[in-house]
Order: sequence, then structure tokens, then C-alpha cells
Amino acid sequence: MLATSGEATGPQDLPHGPQWAHEIKWDGVRLLADVRKGQVVLRTRSGRDVSAGFPELARLADLAEDVLLDGEAVAFVNGEPSFTHVVHRVHAGTGRRARADPQTGVRTHPVTFVAFDLLRLDGLEVTGLPWTDRRAALEDLWFPAGSRTLSPVHEDAASLWSATRTEGLEGVVSKRRSSVYRPGTRSADWLKYPHRATESYVVGGWRPEVGSSRLGAVLVGVPTGRPPAGLHYRGRVGSGLAGRAGAALAEAVAGCPSADCPFTSEMPPTDAHGTTWVRPELVIDVRSLGLTAGGRLRQPSFVRPRPDLGVEELADG
Repeated sequence: MLATSGEATGPQDLPHGPQWAHEIKWDGVRLLADVRKGQVVLRTRSGRDVSAGFPELARLADLAEDVLLDGEAVAFVNGEPSFTHVVHRVHAGTGRRARADPQTGVRTHPVTFVAFDLLRLDGLEVTGLPWTDRRAALEDLWFPAGSRTLSPVHEDAASLWSATRTEGLEGVVSKRRSSVYRPGTRSADWLKYPHRATESYVVGGWRPEVGSSRLGAVLVGVPTGRPPAGLHYRGRVGSGLAGRAGAALAEAVAGCPSADCPFTSEMPPTDAHGTTWVRPELVIDVRSLGLTAGGRLRQPSFVRPRPDLGVEELADG
């Protein structure tokens, strides 16, 4: 079950009242943990078996003979969730590799399975029960251990919003207490409110939509110094380009003179393919969840052009 994105400029925009419960939006990898007769299979939203990448979560088998949990694998670094320290685990391939990786492996950065829903227990599917009943059954089942925990539930949306923002956490998920679990459905019974930082970047190229001449994405970066020193590549921005905003950006990009590729740092060949390079002079605001360990924007979305900013004002040396 997937959450629908909500728009919030502050805590007043979150749903309030006794019919709603609120949880932290964890910055981890979403997994279904399927336990049957002492064996644990961990699957991503796409159904991919990534059990080998998370050997420390084999202890979930101690919970019950038969249980299916929904949650996230979270790597805590200095007490805070770190997406970059867990995402590589889904590609580990083998438990040996997951243990040996010096940057993200079990020894240096063990993950915790943060459970927030119960889908099956002792052979009985419970997705048709309301969230309150599923949560109660999950709490009865659960006991803490080093590799697993429950996602706390909060009554006060405003306080949780403020606390997660202050602590630099990803955001808040609000859930209707009466909601049933609908696998694969993006439901308005679950609403997500991420805290996304907005920063300014320079456009260095653009790509059309597949099968169209319309603007599909812009490639952005930050200056290495005063122009024409080039740009550090920060990624491809394709979200937020619908409607008037996208049309305005397309017009602005069309006004940029063509040029050679302005990016001096390494970029994926798939991003460079089919890109029209432009002189790096257009500045835009991009909302994102920060940067990956490789310096790429996470879930970036175009916000607005910044004609008031010059490229030299963004130079990071």
C-alpha cells in the first residue's frame, strides 16, 4: 500500500482529529518481510527478493511461525536514518558481500527493520481489518531486539511535524485509523508529508519527453567556480514540469544558447544520451530530499526559475 503525497507548508496542513494516526516517514528501503517456518524472505515493492543483502534481519524469523510484515530497512548513523547507507544493500547479491562492504556492510552499518503494518498472521490474512486492529495485533506480536523495532504512533500531528523537521527527519505519514490495507494501491487513507529542502541549481542541458519534443527533464549542477569553470553534476530533474510551470521552464531553456557539455564531474551515460547542452546561465529552484552519497539529488522536483540569481552566486569553489 502506498501513500498519497500531501501538500503542507506547516503543521496546520496535516490532518487532525481522532480518526488519524501519525508516524515518522523513515528514510529507508521499503520491504515486505515474509516469515514462514523459520525462514525470512525480504522483498522490495517490485517483488524482488533482497534477503541476501540484509543477513542481520534473519532474526525476524523468531517472531512467529507465519507472519507478513510491512516496514522499512533503516540504517541509523549517529542516531539518524541514512538512506545512502542502506540503499546499496538491495544490490548486494550475497550475504557475504553485505557483510564485507566497508561502507554500508553489516559490521559497520547494521540495519534495523522498522515495522509499521501487519498483513498476515498464522495463515490468516488481515489486510481487510482496519488499521487500528492490525496495529493492535502487531503490538501484541512484537518484542524489541537489536535488528527490529516498531514505528511509533503519534496522536499530535503538529508536534510530530515540528519534531521531525527540527531533527532533520524525512517527514510524517498520516494514516486513517479505519483504513484497510490495499496492496499496490496509492491511497488517500495514507498521506505523506516529506520535509524537502529547496536549493538553487544551474541548468546545463535538457532532454525531451520520450516520443515527443516537449521538455521532459533538465540536467542541473552547481558551479565549480566562476563561469566558465563548469558545473558539478547533481542529477536530472523531471518532476514538476507539468502545466504552466513546465511551459515556462521550456521557454526559458529554449532561450539558452547551445554549448558543449558544461559538466566537469562524471555523469551516467544514460543521462547524457539524447541531451541538448546549453550555456550554464539559467538558475532554477529544485526541491529534493537532499543528496545521495554520490552527490545526486534524491527525488528532485522543479519549483521555479530564479532570474534574480546569477550563476556566480551559486559557485561552491
